[in-house]
Amino acid sequence: MSRRRLAAALVVALAASPRARTQAPTFSARIESVRVDVLVTENGRPVRGLGAADFEVLDNDVLQQVNLVSFEEVPLNVILALDMSDSVAGERLDQLREAGRAVLGGLTRDDQAGLVTFSNVVSLGSGLTKDTGAVETSLNEAYGSGDTALVDGAYAAMMLGESDAGRALLMIFSDGLDTSSWLTADAVLQSARRSDIVAYSAAVTSAGETPFLRELSALTGGTVYKIDSTKDLRATFVRILEEFRHRYLVSYTPRGVSKEGWHRLAVRLKNRKATIKARPGYLAGGS
Repeated sequence: MSRRRLAAALVVALAASPRARTQAPTFSARIESVRVDVLVTENGRPVRGLGAADFEVLDNDVLQQVNLVSFEEVPLNVILALDMSDSVAGERLDQLREAGRAVLGGLTRDDQAGLVTFSNVVSLGSGLTKDTGAVETSLNEAYGSGDTALVDGAYAAMMLGESDAGRALLMIFSDGLDTSSWLTADAVLQSARRSDIVAYSAAVTSAGETPFLRELSALTGGTVYKIDSTKDLRATFVRILEEFRHRYLVSYTPRGVSKEGWHRLAVRLKNRKATIKARPGYLAGGS
């Protein structure tokens, strides 16, 4: 497929996102407010019942005033970005569809879902909608063929996730390495530094190392789960959704720091030891 045709496919995929048409994705970096999704665990179990007074946030080593902590209060925007290359067929495709249906079945009536599929072509299966039945129909109609444009698919899904209010969870599945993307991994990772979205991935172990997925998840505060086969995909997707529901949404207005450039973030609890997972920073302004 030519670069021009692939670029056109990406434009189609992003057409549902008014925000994507007008500006690059930002990490709430109108910078009046910064939002950070935070997972707090003790002995592998989520910690509940925390409030704004329990958290400390350092932005470029400057202590900030936490304004708001939400827990299971903000609706989710869940975007499935699914590898539909020619290696995903037959039983693998059935298992992939089953995993996607399990995620859709786990959403509440206020949540939204969207679907992006990628082979050598990126396709918008469904824009963000509360109509999970429509997303499921698109999932059931998807099929595997062609090469793997993982980087392009991830970017299209990020743009879709940025197109509406709410907490954006990107769930990526791939059973292979990228073989046909037009966009570079570095360009997409740079966009991730400006984005609110949290990216989780499930990658088949036999596909080898997936540095792009690892870096994307690290930059956004997510995780890459390595699975032995697509038989494990349903349980992995359900686990990701459940973990994301137990994350806190921490908000603050930056003070005493620059409005430009890369901002290092550190999130801590004041009076308790726990394991915290959050994005390492955000990119503000036009740099």
